[in-house]
Amino acid sequence: MARVTSTTVTQPHAGEPAPVGKLLRSWRERRMLTQLELALRAEVSARHLSFVETGRSRPTSEMILRLAHQLDVPLRERNVLLLSGGYAPAFPLNRLADPPMRAVHEAIEHVLRAHEPYPAVVIDGRWDLVAANGAVPLLTAGAAAALLEPPVNVLRLSLHPEGMAPHIVNLAEWRAHLLDRLNRDIEATASPALITLRHELTAYPCPPPASRPATRAILVPLRLRVHGTVLSLFSTTTVFGTPREVTLSELAIESFYPADSPTAEFLRARHTA
Repeated sequence: MARVTSTTVTQPHAGEPAPVGKLLRSWRERRMLTQLELALRAEVSARHLSFVETGRSRPTSEMILRLAHQLDVPLRERNVLLLSGGYAPAFPLNRLADPPMRAVHEAIEHVLRAHEPYPAVVIDGRWDLVAANGAVPLLTAGAAAALLEPPVNVLRLSLHPEGMAPHIVNLAEWRAHLLDRLNRDIEATASPALITLRHELTAYPCPPPASRPATRAILVPLRLRVHGTVLSLFSTTTVFGTPREVTLSELAIESFYPADSPTAEFLRARHTA
C-alpha cells in the first residue's frame, strides 16, 4: 500500500530579495548565455536587457516571466524573481494533501501501488521522501532509525555509513551515479540546500572506484544485499508534464525494476509471502 506524506512547503527566500536585475543576470550567467543570446531568445533588445540587469529599467512581470522561461528558471525561483521585481508570485504552492492537489495525490498512490512488487518512491526537489510503496522497506532494512525519521532524505539514506551503504555491493559505482544526478540538479536549480547536501554526502567514507564496471549491464544497477541475496535493480525517473504549481514541478517518481531474473523472482516471492 502506498504511503504518502505531506511535502514540506518552503516559502520563497526570507529577507529582502536581491534586485531582480541582479538575479536575472546571475541566472543568465549560470546558463552561460550572453546578453545578446538571451535577448534574441526572449525577443527583446539587448539594450533593454542590459538596462534591466543593471537596474536602469524596471521590468514588467510579463518580461520577468519571459526571461525566466528562456533561462529555464525553476518555478519556485520564478516566484522569487517576481517578488524581487515588486510583483505577486505567479505560481501557487500547495501541500500534496491540499484539495488542489487531490488528483495528483491519487495518481501517485495509483502508480506506487501498481508498481508493486517492485520498489518505487516519490521525491521532492531536495531529494526528500514524499511517498513510498510497500516494497521499499525491504531495501531500507537495517538502516539506522534516525535516517528513517521524516523528513527522510533518500540520498543521505542511500550513502550514509549507517544507512543502505554497507549493503550496496557496488557502492562506489552507485555513489558516483547519485552524485552525478545531484550535480545536475544543482546546476539546474542553484539550490543552496542541495549544495549543502552535496558537501555532506561527499564527506562520507567510500571504497575506491573499480577500474572497470562491476557488470556489463547497459544501465548502472543498484546491487543491494538483502537477506543474503544480492538484488540487481535499475531505475527510471518520471516527472509531471507542464507543471504550473511549485510542489508539482519538483516531484519525481523513482521506479526500480529487476535487472535480472533472480531479482524479479525474489521480489515476487516476497510480495506474495
